[in-house]
Amino acid sequence: MNDIQNKVVVITGASSGIGKETATLLAAKGAKLVLAARRTSALAALTAQYDTEVIYQQTDVTQLADMQALIELTIAKFGRIDVLFNNAGLMPVSMLRDGKVDEWEAMIDINIKGALYGIKYALPLMEQQKSGHIITTDSVAGHFTGEGLSVYSATKYAMRAVMEGLRVEEVGMGIKSTLISPGHAQTELASRISDPQLRAAVLKSETETGLTATDVANAVMNAIDTPDNVGINDVILRSIDQKRDY
Repeated sequence: MNDIQNKVVVITGASSGIGKETATLLAAKGAKLVLAARRTSALAALTAQYDTEVIYQQTDVTQLADMQALIELTIAKFGRIDVLFNNAGLMPVSMLRDGKVDEWEAMIDINIKGALYGIKYALPLMEQQKSGHIITTDSVAGHFTGEGLSVYSATKYAMRAVMEGLRVEEVGMGIKSTLISPGHAQTELASRISDPQLRAAVLKSETETGLTATDVANAVMNAIDTPDNVGINDVILRSIDQKRDY
């Protein structure tokens, strides 16, 4: 396997959920971490728990300048970037008939543009290194859609296209691409759904049959911990108790 110790890993959306648990697992393996999120108090508390080299920066992934600053901080501190984990995401699902444009735009900005901004600044550096790994948190909603999921699914389908395009474009450059698509998972995302009925239904499903954030983080770590010539490109994982596709 590819040694995780001393790998430089940048994680967006690192203050909670999948990002937080991934950071915890990688820290235990001796990775060098750069943690990014909007909540610096949570990042500071998390950083204090780790016995490894770790820094953090307040980052809004929808702001191009913030993503540039995050990658520049990484290079200034560690001199390279081995893994970019585009994990920041938003899931305020709603019915199309409700026309929640602000929520649609927020999902597009964070789920698609935020990941693209990370790729914009990390990829050229990885090409110079002739090595690197870009991982993006997707969802089974990027493979199937259903009631209330139309726009959220659209953002996740879009990232499937982006990440497959990245894989194809970077053949021969030593760069890996991985899309992680969890089913129902116990994170903070569902609590931010504004439609009370949808929020209750999603929270019930996640609580009763969902994966834990650590389950998903383990999938991320396994994708990183592979030989240099092996790329795990597309991972779908669900709890064995999840009944519906999405």
